[in-house]
Amino acid sequence: MNLIQLVLVAVGILALLVLGYVAFAGPNAAKTGQRRLQQVRFRHSESTDAKVESQLKKAIAARKPKRHKTAGSDSRVEALAMRLDRTGKGWTISQYAYVSLGIGLVVAVIMFLRTSSLPLSFAIGIFAGAGIPHFIVGRAIKKRTNDFNVKFPDAIELLVRGLRSGLPVTETLSVVAQEVDGPVGQEFKGIVERIKIGRTMEESLEETANRLGIPEFNFFCITLAIQRETGGNLAETLSNLSDVLRKRAQMKLKIRAMSSESKASAYIVGALPFIVFTMIWWINPDYVGSFFVDERLIVTGLGGLVWMSIGAFIMAKMVSFEI
Repeated sequence: MNLIQLVLVAVGILALLVLGYVAFAGPNAAKTGQRRLQQVRFRHSESTDAKVESQLKKAIAARKPKRHKTAGSDSRVEALAMRLDRTGKGWTISQYAYVSLGIGLVVAVIMFLRTSSLPLSFAIGIFAGAGIPHFIVGRAIKKRTNDFNVKFPDAIELLVRGLRSGLPVTETLSVVAQEVDGPVGQEFKGIVERIKIGRTMEESLEETANRLGIPEFNFFCITLAIQRETGGNLAETLSNLSDVLRKRAQMKLKIRAMSSESKASAYIVGALPFIVFTMIWWINPDYVGSFFVDERLIVTGLGGLVWMSIGAFIMAKMVSFEI
């Protein structure tokens, strides 16, 4: 057994151990019992604070993403369809599959013509075909999410003005769908259309929240759910929510400005070795060609790639802040 086979066997055994632990590790009995006691306390309590906390926990738990899946989906195909729907571009799964296959074939052919190594070309083609479309979809989702968050506080303010003028909630939702452009108007239009065909407002909001996966909209749904459970001035509650969302957006911008230098340094330090290696290999393939032939260099290169990936992951976590 050569060195590469030994490394592959070790990696396979480690993967099996991890999968076995994940498969057979059961839930914590103490945490389960504590959670049941809290549910009983919430159910039989007469305190308004306890009811609000119970409703908040239910709303958050209903919108918590499933393991390895997008929230509200039952399979990976449905999760992919939901991701494509979040882009707002009208892309379909078949189009995504054809684009992924085309990119993978083109990259694999180019690499084979350059290196004459079929396994390496096949591996890089699969990586490019799976990674590039996923990255593009992720960027489109992020852009639409940012556009939604920019206009969403204005939509809530419009809801507040409609409620204070005496309009019911469903009518104010229709006003927002007509007056606010961009993703906010599109999503509220979908909510209004579902209400018109007989769906309840809670079901329509929950379906939209599961599709979007945006925390700000989840806050909005939780606010409406708590208000319907406990009562109170909805206009004042939504006004406070709008103010909180604006301050949250301002804090995000401040954090982005303060961490921009660290992020730029992390991107440069993480990408520079790969860029230099690719440029040298493209200009003079014989100089680094041994990395694809010599077993010792292959193992060394894989080890260096793993350690650099760990370092890049740590740097990304250090400059990533969530509020």
